Amino acid sequence: MNKIINKLEAWKDIFIKNIPNIAIALIVIFIAYFASRAINNFISKNLGKKIKQQSVRNLVSRVASAFIFLTGLYIAMTVLKFDDTLKAIISAAGISGIVIGLALQGTLSNTISGVVLSFRQNLNIGNWIETNGYSGEVIDINLNYFVIREADNNTVVIPNKTILENPFKNYSLTTKMRITITCGVGYSSNLKQVERLTKDVVNAHFNQNNLGKKVEFYYTEFGDSSINFICRFWVDSKSALEKLKAKSDAIIEIKRAFDKENINIPFPIRTLDFSNNLNVENKIKRT
Repeated sequence: MNKIINKLEAWKDIFIKNIPNIAIALIVIFIAYFASRAINNFISKNLGKKIKQQSVRNLVSRVASAFIFLTGLYIAMTVLKFDDTLKAIISAAGISGIVIGLALQGTLSNTISGVVLSFRQNLNIGNWIETNGYSGEVIDINLNYFVIREADNNTVVIPNKTILENPFKNYSLTTKMRITITCGVGYSSNLKQVERLTKDVVNAHFNQNNLGKKVEFYYTEFGDSSINFICRFWVDSKSALEKLKAKSDAIIEIKRAFDKENINIPFPIRTLDFSNNLNVENKIKRT
């Protein structure tokens, strides 16, 4: 018990003796923490004037913020006279780094992929993309994962490596999108009238002249119950949602115009033809 009491008293004396150093270390960590946040905001705002790509701004600000905080942590440990501990940690880092690197290959791969994605010109925060079976707006490109928000407001988190190794469609890279509508009219319809009416409706609601384009209309086949056609036109759009809304509006207006002109859009019909050779009055002979 005497040895334990003596040890505790010795620790108490060391603690009392180092109270000023502990206070200074805490102040340094406190300052480093708020300085890292301030640097993060400062770099984000100033880089915004020079670098338009938000993902790059986020990457630089996060790295700078981490560097400031780690510097403050190093100074705090030096104040507490943990120099020998730091040297031991640095010495062990070489050997343990290899082991950790092998164990965290996936994490390191995602981190490197995050850096690469941050500097890609054809992918940025705010873009509407489609990749790996998901479609939505990019809301964050982190060092470890990629975040998109789908049309139903669900958030999808995808590893950066998966994004980098698979193709993606970026709807925001172009300001114009082509919409294709498939429909069919009855065999008794005036096909020239159907074509003219469809083009007039599309031009009236989606002016193709302003886009430097023309409405395309083609009959494609003699269907089972209708003569089918496709109509293609362009709209100003940067997201799949805008494209979907424009297609919906076009369908409504075309249907309204067809109803006004009594143009039938038939549903599938099956006709049963009973041959005259079939004598239903014949008696079945029994054996």
